[in-house]
Amino acid sequence: MNTKLAAAIALLFGLGMALPTATPAAGLKPLNSDAEFTALVAKWKQKAQRDRSAAAPMPASAMMEESAPVAMPPPAPAPAVGAMAKAAPAAGANAASITNVQTQGVDEGDIVKAYGDFLIVLRRGRLFTVRVGGDALKPVSAVNAYAPDVDPQGTWYDEMLVNDGRIVVIGYSYARGGTEVGLFDIGRDGTIAYRATYQMRSSDYYSSRNYASRLIGHQLIFYAPMPVNLYGNDPYANFPALRRWQGNATPGDFQRILPATRIYRSTAELDPRDGITLHSITSCDLAAAQMSCKASAVLGPSGRVFYVSADAVYVWTRSWNTASTGNSSLFRIPLDGSTPTGLRTTGSPIDQMSFLQRDGWLNVLLNREGRGEGMWAANGPSGAMALLRVRLSEFGDGSDIAPPRDYRVLAGAEQQWSLQNRYVGDWLLFGSASSNTLHALRYAQAGAMQDVALKHSVQRIDALGNDAVVVGPQGGDLHFSSIALGREAKLASDFVQANAAQADARTHGFFYRADGERKGIIGLPILDRGGGSAAVLYLRNLGLRLSRMGSLDAKASRHVDDACKASCVDWYGNARPIFLGDRVFALLGYELVEGSIKGNAIGERRRVNFAPAANVAW
Repeated sequence: MNTKLAAAIALLFGLGMALPTATPAAGLKPLNSDAEFTALVAKWKQKAQRDRSAAAPMPASAMMEESAPVAMPPPAPAPAVGAMAKAAPAAGANAASITNVQTQGVDEGDIVKAYGDFLIVLRRGRLFTVRVGGDALKPVSAVNAYAPDVDPQGTWYDEMLVNDGRIVVIGYSYARGGTEVGLFDIGRDGTIAYRATYQMRSSDYYSSRNYASRLIGHQLIFYAPMPVNLYGNDPYANFPALRRWQGNATPGDFQRILPATRIYRSTAELDPRDGITLHSITSCDLAAAQMSCKASAVLGPSGRVFYVSADAVYVWTRSWNTASTGNSSLFRIPLDGSTPTGLRTTGSPIDQMSFLQRDGWLNVLLNREGRGEGMWAANGPSGAMALLRVRLSEFGDGSDIAPPRDYRVLAGAEQQWSLQNRYVGDWLLFGSASSNTLHALRYAQAGAMQDVALKHSVQRIDALGNDAVVVGPQGGDLHFSSIALGREAKLASDFVQANAAQADARTHGFFYRADGERKGIIGLPILDRGGGSAAVLYLRNLGLRLSRMGSLDAKASRHVDDACKASCVDWYGNARPIFLGDRVFALLGYELVEGSIKGNAIGERRRVNFAPAANVAW
């Protein structure tokens, strides 16, 4: 490697000059027994006590007590359509799904799913079905999204998946201290029937950008960080465990699903000041008559970002207390149950969209000062940036440090507030809410990074087939810039929706229906800055020239008295563009509006309000 280049990398991104071994070891080392884990906890506890005596700071997560998490909801987020919603991302749409997912074939929990002749909606602690098959638009069924004998207060039911006639509702209970998985059956007539509720002991996994659940085939996959308890009497009190809710469930009903022999660690020493954490991956079989789950975990600091590819879960952990080379670790946990592997790294990804596994490589966009994606951490801080591009074969027992040659320093592209990043085709694109510049580079090729000047800041980046769209505000207007990604990245057109703002910045708020090469329809929830009215805006893409087709607007009152008992804040938004074959819909709170496309215009065909009556006993 060129020594001047190596020196430049070390200077700009704080990297050392360590090189990996020629042949990485087979994988991470598992613990041998509970006794080995108990000994590790005793060692960390002793070190933590010495550090406390020296007045060393310690994250709150490292001092977590044995008891369940405090029943306290997250702070209020920014407004969304007719309510509130937590925050931001976006990625290429799965052609077999109405959800805008990151990876083809890996479904993500959302608030609306299509199943046969029905749309299923999760909203404010309830499940609804609306028949759309046979040219219908008719509400069919509505039930509580939780067990009949459970107190839903202090629980947030945010994500839903569907698999072979079974609806899965994922929530987090501050009252009961863990992830809740509600199972419901949907009949051929669209009626919903409660089946069972399972609770998984876990800490709060919430991220303003990422989602807790993924579904691959019949396998339901969860990530959850579990702080290692250094101050209670039972070091296993926070281990992943499962119980079926029976109405009078007790903590003793939890059955541990993480054996010590499925806990892995690298050779790097862990510092209790970083909040030593079990980064757990749980897989549950939905095909079984009674849901069964198993877990694996890697030990690391509390700072984290996770990404699910088609065959593995990646967990990036970051130390809080050092800026040295190798201050973070990247773990690869195969979904087939084989041994996890790891690599020591530097910096941290922005969010899950910073990752792309493709053609035997892993690509990760990094910020030197990144602190993971927990809560709203992905929105800051500033810092030098680099692209890590590493062969999957370089992953080993976690002792090797990724060498400077695996990093591509992106000079002149320091992260700013609320940075967005996406891989589209052969390109990596990124930009921030505080800049009018889109950075573009071919991540698998050498060559200079390109800067595309925009007329607006960058609030969202998404795919238009093999090209891209960038959405962001300028003044009081909302801009949609199409980006041609050919031999170079360049601005193709700029559409302006006057006096408007995005109503939902999460990835799932956006959808693109491709109708051919550089031809399709964009759907995105917006708010009118004047009156605050909500709508889903539709734009036509013809040769990357974007034009307004129209919008489907909300008409029902935002303040419906629905006797809400749980999840009464729409953390994950409440509006979606929905494309089913040739039909187009807009979910707007409790309204489902069907559009009619004539030429290049869309208008309302009909609508239905499926809001529950306030006088109905729920």
